Amino acid sequence: MTGEDKLAACDWSRSPLGQPAQWPHTLRLSVDIMLNSPQPMLLMWGRQRVMLCNDAYIELAGPPALQAPGGTVPSMLPAAWSWNPAALEQAWQGRALAFRAQALQLWRGGKPASASLDLYYTPLRNAEGGVEGILCALREAAPLPAAAAAAQAPAGLRILVVEDNLDAQYLVCEMLQTFGHQVQAVARAEDALQRLDASSFDILFSDISLPGMSGVELGRLALQRQPGLKIMFASGYGQALLQQLDFPALSLQKPYDIEQLQAALARLAPPPR
Repeated sequence: MTGEDKLAACDWSRSPLGQPAQWPHTLRLSVDIMLNSPQPMLLMWGRQRVMLCNDAYIELAGPPALQAPGGTVPSMLPAAWSWNPAALEQAWQGRALAFRAQALQLWRGGKPASASLDLYYTPLRNAEGGVEGILCALREAAPLPAAAAAAQAPAGLRILVVEDNLDAQYLVCEMLQTFGHQVQAVARAEDALQRLDASSFDILFSDISLPGMSGVELGRLALQRQPGLKIMFASGYGQALLQQLDFPALSLQKPYDIEQLQAALARLAPPPR
């Protein structure tokens, strides 16, 4: 099947890009190349962060819920886009970039793991020369020595995850369990309060926007039940959210990556019991 055939076979009805017949030439050509390439590729189109990828990328680094060709950036940002924001900004400014043997956290066999990758970023220009997207090609480099593997957050934390998007809930729970943590998960704040009444936790990790009670109100009530509980939010507001809170918490900006989550857990981890 050619890239053109793969384009036609994809269901683009829910994509913010619309149908390929209406795409700019640069986007159509780039996606055609990406889908027809045996090399892992990831494409970011526009500052609205439309993300597309091919099957080779999913086999190399994709989380379990991701299916080619994608469509939007998931709640957890792929490592190829998150590892060096300053470098990516250079690509948006029109520079082609290559990085050798970068240590990244990605998904392997359905679990997060460290890997060494070569990364190649190509700006995608329109007819006027403006950059409308970035194509990233990835290649696995030599295996990382054990000493170079990314440090993980302290294992053994008891974490209650509150996330109403079941795909996102599954992804973060799988990752936390792989890190060695004890995880329970619910989709509603009201259900989280019942879990807090029944069990003790180290960390409450909640989305802000939940059906019914908000994550902020949940955090406030959770601290009344368990004063030693650490609160962590996932939101689109980032650190600006913290200025509005009347209780201590940490906020991760969506989409976040594996390393950011590990660092946040390390900051919130209580002293060894």
